[in-house]
Amino acid sequence: MQSLAGKVIIVTGGGRGIGAAAASALAEAGATLVLVARTAAQTEAVAEAVTSRGGTALSSPCDVSDWNAVQQLTETTLRRFGKIDALVNNAGVIDPISRIADSDPTAWSRSIEINLIGAYNAIRGVLPPMLAAGGGTIVNVSSGAAHNPLEGWSAYCAGKAALAMLTRSIADEYGTQGIRVFGFQPGTTDTEMQVIIRASGVNPISRIPRANLTPVAHPAAAVVYLCTAAADDLAGQEFGLRDEGFRSRLNLA
Repeated sequence: MQSLAGKVIIVTGGGRGIGAAAASALAEAGATLVLVARTAAQTEAVAEAVTSRGGTALSSPCDVSDWNAVQQLTETTLRRFGKIDALVNNAGVIDPISRIADSDPTAWSRSIEINLIGAYNAIRGVLPPMLAAGGGTIVNVSSGAAHNPLEGWSAYCAGKAALAMLTRSIADEYGTQGIRVFGFQPGTTDTEMQVIIRASGVNPISRIPRANLTPVAHPAAAVVYLCTAAADDLAGQEFGLRDEGFRSRLNLA
């Protein structure tokens, strides 16, 4: 796999789960990281782990649903490192898990603010410097829920469906200007989110045994691959780890 040495990559939701695993894998490939989450302690721990292995990582607490905070994040990254080569748009929440008629409107709206508006804010923040530099990479962490409704997940499904269209919009508007965008579906991965899902007991996803979940290292490896030129031919598409052709690129059985 190609080296990411010299690349500056922002990872939202970088304090745990897929974001933390991707950060570790990206650092091993040589990337300089800016780790974003609402909880500073989470990203600080991941950044310390990266730096202890000789990498470079900046912990930057930020609520991506707050546009002003995202603007400050972008400015801090450019001031510190001079550029932004890639964005891993990973921040997301599964709550609220509830049938629509029983759902809390405030919690439902908050889900959209994080999963969709937060993703948009991050994209809006990085696009101008990427375009000025002649290109960049955006990995939108999607879900099969973007295309298939699941009981109790109306907010999550709606947010991810809109994000899938946002991926297509980016490709349509900026694909010819050096912006490589991907909608990546990691599948049912063994993360803290799956703990919440299993505890809910709602819909078939909650009943998948933990032993059958995807190891977090697999989507992390996929994120690294998508940040390299080897993935150029996949730009503008949405796909996931269930795709055998993509799995073969990652040498996953």
